[in-house]
Amino acid sequence: MPGAAPAGSGGAGRPVIRRAAPSGAAPGAQGVGSPRPASPAADPRFTAGQPTQQIPVQAPAQQTFGQRGQGMPVQDPAQTGGAGLRTDAQSVFAASAEGATGPTAHSAAAQGGSGAGGAEPPRGRAASGGRPHRTDRNRKKEYQPLGPVRATVRTFGELCITAGLVLILFVVWQLWWTDIAANKDNEVLADQLITEWRDNPANELPDDPDTPVVGEPVEENSAFGIMYVPRFGQDYYRTIAEGVSLEPVLNRMGMGRYPTSAMPGEVGNFSMAGHRVTYGKPLNQIHQLRPGDEIVIQTAEGFYTYTFRNFEIVLPDATEVLSAVPAMPEYKGKDRIMTLTACNPMFSARERYVAYSELTDWQPAADGAPESIRDFDAYEKVGGDA
Repeated sequence: MPGAAPAGSGGAGRPVIRRAAPSGAAPGAQGVGSPRPASPAADPRFTAGQPTQQIPVQAPAQQTFGQRGQGMPVQDPAQTGGAGLRTDAQSVFAASAEGATGPTAHSAAAQGGSGAGGAEPPRGRAASGGRPHRTDRNRKKEYQPLGPVRATVRTFGELCITAGLVLILFVVWQLWWTDIAANKDNEVLADQLITEWRDNPANELPDDPDTPVVGEPVEENSAFGIMYVPRFGQDYYRTIAEGVSLEPVLNRMGMGRYPTSAMPGEVGNFSMAGHRVTYGKPLNQIHQLRPGDEIVIQTAEGFYTYTFRNFEIVLPDATEVLSAVPAMPEYKGKDRIMTLTACNPMFSARERYVAYSELTDWQPAADGAPESIRDFDAYEKVGGDA
């Protein structure tokens, strides 16, 4: 009707106040002129006396007044006896407060609703400020101590790796570095011998030129000669010292003379020993000798040329190879021979490789080096006839 105010209105410009339904009204009943949304009890997701189902709810991009679900759950009038129903004035006041505070008041209302209705706030993106809830799969696994079996296997593996590295370093030192150090010591020792012979020349000639001069034995671990073997290469030479001990003779000084053997040029067996591998390996190519190859021994008295004859392989305890007559140890003999001994096979001391040579020429130091080594690179390297 024109000019008639709507039911329940107090006049134009005045707030509309709706009265609450009588306490005896059925739950969800609506009063005249006060339309209300459906009661939560009508929704099958809500059950009287049970907590609400936790359903993650993402907040809408824009909130408007008068919509449900603004963070505060609606209580069932049947459980509260009508005390939990909001009046029209309370709805207007809540809308005004939400418009003034914005999303903050909405969040606070959501928290307050949890305490008033006993419902737990929904978890997920809305409850954590828009960030996804961290699950157990995203958490870092905690460190678990190793068991005794795994710890033992791990320790054993580390020890094996360490032992392997130490073994590799030992092989490098044994096969490579010892050669470098021994060669350096050999050069220094040969230079000392040449200097000594030049300052104190032995120019006395024997009564019989065909009879070689024999030098006196020197002290043990002292150098007295140099050996040249053209078959082993143009730059090959090794110093000779008294004795066959590993330190310092065989490991650092080159060749070693057996103390009970003859001296160079003397009747009997001039016997020497040397390494076949490592420590300069002076007899590394002893198996390359061929009958007729010359081996020159230089001392302060002169140059002694031995010619290779034959070789044999014996056991380490076959000491008869050092006798004056190797095949017949009981004889003294009258030949001037030289015997070279080295380990056989390579990298093993299971046997001995024995090379026999016989003296075929000699000349005093004053006559210079024989033609076989006069233009030899090794002879010129150690000083030559200078």
